[in-house]
Amino acid sequence: MNRKTLLFSAAALPALLSAQKMPVNIVLMVSDDHGREALGCYGNPVIKTPHLDALAAAGTRFTQAFCTSASSAASRSAILTGLHNHANGTYGHVHSFHHFSCFGETKTLPAMLQEAGYRTGRTGKMHYAPVDLFPFDELNPDEGEYGRDDLRMSEACREFISRPDPFFLYWCSWNPHRGGGSLESHPLQPNRFGNPDASFPGDTEQLYLDEEILVPAFLSNTPETRAELAQYYQSISRLDRGVGRLMQVLKEAGKYDNTLIIYISDNGSAFPGSKTTLYEPGMKLPCIVKAPHQQELGTTADMLITWTDITPFILDFAGVDVGEQKFHGQSFRYIFETDSPEIQRDEIYASHTFHELTNYYPMRVIRSHKYKFIYNIAWELTYPSSVDLWQSITWQSAIRDRKTHLGARTIEAYLHRPEFELYDLENDPDEINNLAGLPECAELLNSFIEKIKIFQQETSDPWAHKWIYE
Repeated sequence: MNRKTLLFSAAALPALLSAQKMPVNIVLMVSDDHGREALGCYGNPVIKTPHLDALAAAGTRFTQAFCTSASSAASRSAILTGLHNHANGTYGHVHSFHHFSCFGETKTLPAMLQEAGYRTGRTGKMHYAPVDLFPFDELNPDEGEYGRDDLRMSEACREFISRPDPFFLYWCSWNPHRGGGSLESHPLQPNRFGNPDASFPGDTEQLYLDEEILVPAFLSNTPETRAELAQYYQSISRLDRGVGRLMQVLKEAGKYDNTLIIYISDNGSAFPGSKTTLYEPGMKLPCIVKAPHQQELGTTADMLITWTDITPFILDFAGVDVGEQKFHGQSFRYIFETDSPEIQRDEIYASHTFHELTNYYPMRVIRSHKYKFIYNIAWELTYPSSVDLWQSITWQSAIRDRKTHLGARTIEAYLHRPEFELYDLENDPDEINNLAGLPECAELLNSFIEKIKIFQQETSDPWAHKWIYE
């Protein structure tokens, strides 16, 4: 890919701005538990993701993109509000007895776009609450209507897309989340990751052999892990075909060129060491953006962005006047249409508190280009596991076989963490060597502690009181 920070030359800018006098349509695609290590355009030569790769080739691939909470509902609340989850009220899952939800005064992306005259529609996974704060007025069937059949879900968007502009479509696949029970035909009985017994009508499943899988560094190369990764890959390829069909529908409706298209994942893969953690596999994620009438194709952007940037970015691109509305994120539209230098961001912040109601482990994080700082607020607790990760044969086999490590990290270090973690990502990309206790790093550590305190104060973090009372 062509590696550039700025996508449009000054000569191309007038044509772009002229084209954008037309209403800009918006498609925001959010997958469920898709780590960036399992995408062709992010360097995986085994997995077959031709449609997402084609989108990256027609647009911009972000290399330093991060969720702010590695849990589905909390992450989606940041995506749809531009606010950290501890500030919007969605501390963890919204469904069933977990029952977290946004505060009643929260302004959401669909509400602001609807007020600006957009038709708003959603399909697939919801995972937000309360529903009335997210006014999707069309294409709003039961979130489980299409199940794991992303091809059919995309095809069902055809009528919505073909109607008058402008529209906002929130397209959310259930893939590649774990689900569907165990694959009984496999001797190790890995989780199926929602893969069907037979291909859905009009579709053909992409199968993978356990031995061809690439095992990422945060996992151990065991038969159980490879068996689950093969199922995970299969689910991602089905997601990719759904993306491909949606792009086809946009093109056939004559809407592709004038649509801002964004693909992200809510958090990292559903494996220990990724999902629910704020280590790199859990929060460093795919982000592909195709701007309307983009002139330079296949570009790469290296600035730090987070999912709190998505709402202000979309509203900025749509030309919506947000008045005095404040966001924790910031728009990065400038890279698509100016000849000015990059607005450099030195660091980004993340906040995780719950996954399931019983998975309490609050973390606040600063991630710069070089360092990762993690403040484990309830550090004396054993790190909790979500049900799907605990039940996985990847985890159960490690416990059964008395393994000492999960990838490069010891299981003891994974379960029992210190109050502060500090990693030099340039020299320690797997985040193994904690520098927080070294005398020579004391000044650096204290600077991060002071920054995290300011972050908590400025974002009205309820957990800021821990510095005072505990």
